[in-house]
Amino acid sequence: MTPKEHIDHIRKTKFSIGGEPNPLTEDLHQSVKNLSAELYAKDAHFLMEIIQNAEDNVYNEGVKPSLEFIVTSQDITRTGATSTLLVFNNEKGFSPKNIESISSVGRSTKKGQRQKGYIGEKGIGFKSVFLITAQPYIFSNGYQIRFNEEPDPYCNLGYIVPEWVEENPTLGDIKSIYGSNKSLPATTIVLPLKHDKEKVVKLQLSSIHPEVLLFLSKIRQLSVREDNEDSRLNTVTAISISSETDFVTRKNVSAESYTLHLSAEEDCDDSERECSYYMWRQKFPVNQDNRVDRRMEVDDLVITLAFPNGKRLNRGKKSPGIYAFLPTEMVTNFPFIIQADFLLASSREEILHDNKWNIGILDCVPSAFVNAFISLVKTSGAAPVSSLPRMFEFLPVESSSYLKLNIVRDSIKGILVKENIVPSESYTEQKLFHKPSEVGRIMPAFWDILIKAKAEGVSLHNLSSHGTYALSSAFDTEYYDDILNFLEVRSMDNEWYAKCIQSSNLVLGLSEEVYLELLFFVADKWRSDFQYTNMKAIPLLKYVGLDGHVYLGSVNEVAGWSRKKLCLSYSSRHISWLIDWNREFSCAPGFFMPQKTQEAVRSFRRAETIMQWLIEHVEASFVTVNEYAVLLLNALSNDRRLVVALAHFLCQSLLQKYVSQDEAEILCKKMPLLDNYACVITQKSGVLIPAKGSKWVGLIGSNPWRQKNYVELGENYLLAGNYAGVYTSEKEITKFLKTHVGASDIPDLCPPDDAFPAVSSPLTKENTFYLLEWIRSLKRRRLLVDGNFLRCIKQGSWLRTYVGNSVGYRSPSQSFLLTPAWGNLLKDGVEMVDIPMIDQRFYDNRIIDYKDELITIGVMTEFGEACQFIGKHLMSLAANGNLTRANVFSILNFIKFLREKYLPPDDFVKSLKEGQWLKTSHGEQSPVGAILFDSEWKAASKISNLPFVDAEYYGVRILNFRTELQLLGVVVGFDNNYQRLADCFRMPTSFASMTADDILLILECIRHSRSPDQIVGTLRSKKWLKTTEGYRSPNECFLFDSEWGCLLQIFPGFPMISGKSYGETVFLYKNELRKLGMVVDFEEAAKEFSRRFKELASSSSITKENVLLFLKCYRTLKKTPHRFPSELHNSIRDEKWLRTRLGLRQPKESILYSSDWEYLAPIALLPFIDDREENYGTAIQEYKEELKAIGVVVEFNEGSRFVAAGLSFPQNPTDIAPSSVRSLLECIRYILKDQVDSLPKEFLVRTNKRWLKTYMGYRQPNECLLFGSEWEALLQCDDASFIDDKFYGSDLTAYQKELSAIGVVVNIANGCQLLAEQLQHHSKFVVIARIYMYLEKYDWKPKNKASNCIWIPCGDDGGQWVSPEVCVLYDKDALFGLELNALEKYYDKKLLAFFSMALDVRKNPSVDDYCRLWRTWENSEYQLTPAECSAFWICIVKHWNSKTKDLLAEIVKLPVNRDMDGIFLRNKQDVFIPDDLLLMDLFEKSSPDPIFVWYPQPSSPSMPRAKLHEIYGSIGVQPISKSVQRSESSTLDGEFKEVSPREVLIKRDLIRLILGFLSDPSIDMDANKRQSSVKALLDVNVFETEELISVSYTLSLSSGKSINVTSCEMIRWERESSKIFIQKLERLSGQKDRIQFATYFAQAIAEGLLWEKEDRIAELSELIKLGWLLEFEEEAITFLLKTKNLQIFMEDEEFLKSAFSTE
Repeated sequence: MTPKEHIDHIRKTKFSIGGEPNPLTEDLHQSVKNLSAELYAKDAHFLMEIIQNAEDNVYNEGVKPSLEFIVTSQDITRTGATSTLLVFNNEKGFSPKNIESISSVGRSTKKGQRQKGYIGEKGIGFKSVFLITAQPYIFSNGYQIRFNEEPDPYCNLGYIVPEWVEENPTLGDIKSIYGSNKSLPATTIVLPLKHDKEKVVKLQLSSIHPEVLLFLSKIRQLSVREDNEDSRLNTVTAISISSETDFVTRKNVSAESYTLHLSAEEDCDDSERECSYYMWRQKFPVNQDNRVDRRMEVDDLVITLAFPNGKRLNRGKKSPGIYAFLPTEMVTNFPFIIQADFLLASSREEILHDNKWNIGILDCVPSAFVNAFISLVKTSGAAPVSSLPRMFEFLPVESSSYLKLNIVRDSIKGILVKENIVPSESYTEQKLFHKPSEVGRIMPAFWDILIKAKAEGVSLHNLSSHGTYALSSAFDTEYYDDILNFLEVRSMDNEWYAKCIQSSNLVLGLSEEVYLELLFFVADKWRSDFQYTNMKAIPLLKYVGLDGHVYLGSVNEVAGWSRKKLCLSYSSRHISWLIDWNREFSCAPGFFMPQKTQEAVRSFRRAETIMQWLIEHVEASFVTVNEYAVLLLNALSNDRRLVVALAHFLCQSLLQKYVSQDEAEILCKKMPLLDNYACVITQKSGVLIPAKGSKWVGLIGSNPWRQKNYVELGENYLLAGNYAGVYTSEKEITKFLKTHVGASDIPDLCPPDDAFPAVSSPLTKENTFYLLEWIRSLKRRRLLVDGNFLRCIKQGSWLRTYVGNSVGYRSPSQSFLLTPAWGNLLKDGVEMVDIPMIDQRFYDNRIIDYKDELITIGVMTEFGEACQFIGKHLMSLAANGNLTRANVFSILNFIKFLREKYLPPDDFVKSLKEGQWLKTSHGEQSPVGAILFDSEWKAASKISNLPFVDAEYYGVRILNFRTELQLLGVVVGFDNNYQRLADCFRMPTSFASMTADDILLILECIRHSRSPDQIVGTLRSKKWLKTTEGYRSPNECFLFDSEWGCLLQIFPGFPMISGKSYGETVFLYKNELRKLGMVVDFEEAAKEFSRRFKELASSSSITKENVLLFLKCYRTLKKTPHRFPSELHNSIRDEKWLRTRLGLRQPKESILYSSDWEYLAPIALLPFIDDREENYGTAIQEYKEELKAIGVVVEFNEGSRFVAAGLSFPQNPTDIAPSSVRSLLECIRYILKDQVDSLPKEFLVRTNKRWLKTYMGYRQPNECLLFGSEWEALLQCDDASFIDDKFYGSDLTAYQKELSAIGVVVNIANGCQLLAEQLQHHSKFVVIARIYMYLEKYDWKPKNKASNCIWIPCGDDGGQWVSPEVCVLYDKDALFGLELNALEKYYDKKLLAFFSMALDVRKNPSVDDYCRLWRTWENSEYQLTPAECSAFWICIVKHWNSKTKDLLAEIVKLPVNRDMDGIFLRNKQDVFIPDDLLLMDLFEKSSPDPIFVWYPQPSSPSMPRAKLHEIYGSIGVQPISKSVQRSESSTLDGEFKEVSPREVLIKRDLIRLILGFLSDPSIDMDANKRQSSVKALLDVNVFETEELISVSYTLSLSSGKSINVTSCEMIRWERESSKIFIQKLERLSGQKDRIQFATYFAQAIAEGLLWEKEDRIAELSELIKLGWLLEFEEEAITFLLKTKNLQIFMEDEEFLKSAFSTE
């Protein structure tokens, strides 16, 4: 059955055409129509269905499946369509079954075929074309049919009734559009477009997604183009998309991976349009819980993931992330694409999110992704580790807007964190991967150190051997933070750094500079990271040991050194000195850092951080020599040698001036010493010179104060010494010890405060005087103090005395030195006491010379002391109760006696005062404080309880001793003794009857009382004071003061007392009144006033009178020293109590109106104090200074802030006077001073209106510029929105800062953007050029480079604005006058650089421009000049790449030479590359038209002939050698003579040469096959002729015509008949004939032997040709084989022997 018969059969049997009508046809028609419209709500889906059908089609083996869309304006269907879409598909074509399916509804041949790879399923996919066409046509496998959406007149059914098409269109019509020189694909669909769908279809074709082929397993090429006679009418953006695949199968996970290369070329895109995708396809068994009816036949889910290697091809659209073989519209935010057999919504825009089949797919995506990702990362082969981090950009770091996809994202993360995927740093060629949790990030600063360490040769192979692997340095950058956070890769724990430093020899292996960077890193991160880690325990710090070698110590070790510290010299001069001396002391207080390290620290740029860290955390010390000595003193052991060495160190340091004299003194006081017992003494209170030859030993004997740290020096100090390479002489050390250590002898010896045994027993006369001399010396030096030393002398019984006739030894404190002046008087005055006297005769009466020394040690020498002695004796009687009244009178009489004798009784009285022996009204007590009662005490006795002397006991006689009692401390007379009265105060019985004097006496008591609280507490709450408000308690009253009392008169209710009630004297008792609680001070009164003020202000009760009284009082107080306390001050300032025109306000929120505010009033609402008559009136103006003092704004410059808040412009800006603007600017000036050069945001918002007049009308400040002298060189004032200085005045420039603050551009460098925005308001070239020059000067660049911002002038004032894309700077070849605007024609050279830099104007036309120009030349039949043609091809050669190649592939015609003056363009199918010059000569002579492609003559270095040859070949120009058809005549003319092959041609060494070539391993031909091939040559029959042997060549042209030429050849091998015909060799008359025959002979033999391996024919031909010229001489052939690295194997040698056995 033919296709036409099949269609007739369908129409008859299925649709009853020609038979009875089917009653269901109308319903069926409507169902198809509705279903087609509902399924695909968007017109674009017809396109997806066509692609889907093409994917499901079947293709012949070896065919590269392709799909082509061509839109043409030709109405080939004669349906009246203005545009027709043709779809070409090189499938096998429609089968009868397919035709029947498409003529049905829901009977797709693909149903139930998902397992076989079919992706269509709805059974109505093709019907979607009815959305854009009323009559689709199908041409396939002989079928020529169409469908119609209108019901067929014979069956009343539309959409599915096929109709045979004979014409309109014909296959010829279709081929003319497709290309007459190309064969039509098997299937063509013709869709005449509905008029209302034309734009939609073209738009969809223009925006077809470049990734549409990504997941199609069959289609490898898709293209879209428009075919119009005039290409300028094309509106469809042409695109050609192709894909190539490299497969690698991963069998272990049922997956395959491959790389897919997509390329998409558009005719309007300059950018590279290629992208490769790493693809991963994996199968998963279908879970039973996820099965659905529409997929019941599917057992395996196939998920494919695509990972774009570079920027995705997106054609300016958002790239979909979900594919169901074809793209959906779901944007996932994932950097990879998911493809699977999803069930889609009918619109194909999204998957069905809650469908269990789709959920099952999404559940498998994490596993597929992880497998793909691991494969991608770990199978990167020899790629460096640095290339791996880029692959991690495929991780779904960002969340998706789809909930289900976020679940996928979380699952991926959950799996990945358990996989070994993160590369670590290994410093080897081996790549190592670990789990994210096993890898740690290293701080950037530490990476820098590691890199420098590596450069210095430090081995870092242990970097990842510390429990956590180090993240690859290529990965460990800020750029990958989001990815690493997603994988939960954490930073290295702080312990890791310690392990790394310790294991990598980072300390000793580094230079000093890098070592200090390491120390800085540790120091800088110490508090935040390392303080509590093992960093403290690793050997990090360098120090010099006692042996001079450098050692390492940890922070813990160094900080924990017992008695040692890490030290650095404070001064660079002392570094070596301290290091050398430190080696002398095994007990050194620390170890110094090496000298080089210390010197490096001082020059290190961040030394301060390191030094601070060393001090605070390592407890290191930066020491001077003095400080080092102090440390050394604290650390010095009992080593006798070191003790002596220390003395030498201090001595030499002083001599070198490394320590000062004062420092040396302090150090020597602490320096341990070696005593005469060879013991080291660290505690010393004094130093004795050695006993030998000393003075002290004669007096004291041995050192009695050794236990008191008095050191007797050993003799070691008297010897010279050599320490740390420094020599100290005996003289130097001795002088040092005496001068600075204080070694001394008696009488210069300063004794300790301790007893010594010599004075505990009687001393000889000589010892006594020796001791007194020592005391004299100590006194003179003021070293003798009261203490044990002096006490033992005072109390020791060593001094000889006598009492009466009795002689004995007493202590000095119990002895008297009798003098003639008072000795007899003492005997006459008192007879009851015995006094011990010093035996002056025993001491030769010399002892009186030491009177001062004797007094010092306690000897009594004065009369007063004798009196005290007597008094003590009497008091001892009183203590025993034996002192009678007679004794009392005896004491009084003795005192009177002393007074009468004019002797001071003080000492005697003093000895009696403390005794409890005087009887009073309170019992026996000390005389001190007792009172001798008289009339003066009568009044006071009423309010007190005082101790009066008992007059009844002593009688009136006691009154005779008033003076003596007074000397003993008895109070005699009142004498204003208020303190005693206050101390014994008791409550008065009645307050109401108290007089003013009574009150003053109480106040006196309070005044004199040391603790008046009891009195005050009693009186404070009693209402006993008369005030202006009645009787009140003191704590309710105010003491009225005329200086500030006006404050209490402003408001009523303050109770006051004054001098009228109590006399002016009361003001003398302010302190006492204050203690009672009365307010007597201004400050306290002001606080009370403040409280009242707040109350009234809060209730808005402060009247006009109150305000004026307050201001009047304020003025009064200003003349006094009184100032308001902060509380009142704050109340006045903070409360809202002043009435303004805007209501009650705080003073600081109020303004006192003046004429200065006149111009601002129209544009601002301000809080002026209400000076209308019904309020404060004009009287308020009298208090300007007072108002200012409390915060009211009275000056214009202080009120600017109110303008900021109250600014209110009128709606019509013309109502704003210039004077108002100038006042506002003045106000802004003051605001800026207060706000530190910035304006409040509120104010800026209020000024953001059109109120400034410019030369371009009223504008907002940020739209204005201030014209100044600096602008005049570039612009004129009317070139832009410059402020109208004629309107505001020329001195407006004085307000530059203020205008700038509100947004006006005042700096010439800042006006670029504003002028650029106003640029297109101009049309005068001179103005525009000026603005361009300004923009160029200040390096302006646009925000939107796509805008039309270049003016192309036309005439005087005409022109147009164009975009930079249609401009170039230069058109050096003058080719683009109609296509591009060359700016060099219009603008100065200086501006050309501006256009290039700022607007990205291209310097020269691009390759695309040249290609578009070439197509223009093609369509215009333009004859090119050599210059024009050369210019084009020079550009192509210069920019040759894959993109240029694709652009050039679109051109139709290529240049050919006709003559020297003109170059014609000819269809490239009829142009050839002259790769065979012999053929070229033949065809040039025979062809009437040029057929060989143009090359420049002469050759040009910028267009190498070889490069042009390559370019022509790549765009489809065929070499002449491959384009001709070679034909040999089946019979040869003339007579032939058979000759012996081996005599004429087939030489032994020819066969040897051939066997050697065929033995090459690259040919892969075994011995049997080699020999079989050669045997065919050995078996030929050779015929010789004298006639020419010719061959014909035919070249077919696209027009259908052919060019035929004939060429003579000299040999022919007819393989089938085993015959070789040759031209008679005797006719070879010259070298040309020889080389010609050798060439033809070699070519014929090579082609006859290697007809199955054509690529090796040329190689063998050259070898045979060379052998023939060498006449196949054996040795020459042997050498030739060797030069080609060829050899004859043993089996071939055997073959040769057998083949030529007769020779």
